[in-house]
Amino acid sequence: MQDVRRPGQLGAIVVGICSFLSSPSLSRADLWSYEHDGVVYFSNIPPSGRDGHRWSVVSRSGPGKAQSVSGVSGCERSRADVVPSQDQSPERFHRYDRHIAEAATVYGLPEALIRAVIKVESDFDPRVVSCAGAKGLMQLMPDVATEQKVTDVFEPRKNILGGSRLLRLLANRFRGDLVLTIAGYHAGAGAVQKYDGVPPYETTHQYVKMVLGEYQRARLGDKK
Repeated sequence: MQDVRRPGQLGAIVVGICSFLSSPSLSRADLWSYEHDGVVYFSNIPPSGRDGHRWSVVSRSGPGKAQSVSGVSGCERSRADVVPSQDQSPERFHRYDRHIAEAATVYGLPEALIRAVIKVESDFDPRVVSCAGAKGLMQLMPDVATEQKVTDVFEPRKNILGGSRLLRLLANRFRGDLVLTIAGYHAGAGAVQKYDGVPPYETTHQYVKMVLGEYQRARLGDKK
């Protein structure tokens, strides 16, 4: 069985994403990265100066680069981010804390990352079903649920463990790259590899930006 647990690998990769998140439109900015002492920094500002050669392009977008997929509706591409939560109780943001903590421990992920994905995918409503067929807190598609051995996608613990296991597999595949891990969760690992970076889909670029924003807020203790 493949070992998907690599504790702590994603823990330090949040540093340096502030300028990336401040971009008015992720789909209109190139994304650069630079790794130093195990910390990956991100910026939408082209590097310059003597350290410029250390930076590499994670994804190129700009005018005409980020695009919608022809013939595919926004709902089919972006799953739950266009399906509103039916559960509006404030308690829902803390209702699954122990399951999130368990998944974070088992798969070596920051709790903040799992929480951010849940917030963007389902707004913490375990009964959400998208028009594309993604279900539950972490919006697992049927084939993903089968691959991750999730027998009941509407059971919060099973859904969170399944989605977190997928995040761990993606993090392993992309060597702990936070942005590519998030992009892979949305668009699929194959699309990330095909484009050698964040795929040029407008919905995926927006999804990455949303999850990173929620990740920052969760790390600061704002779990709403």
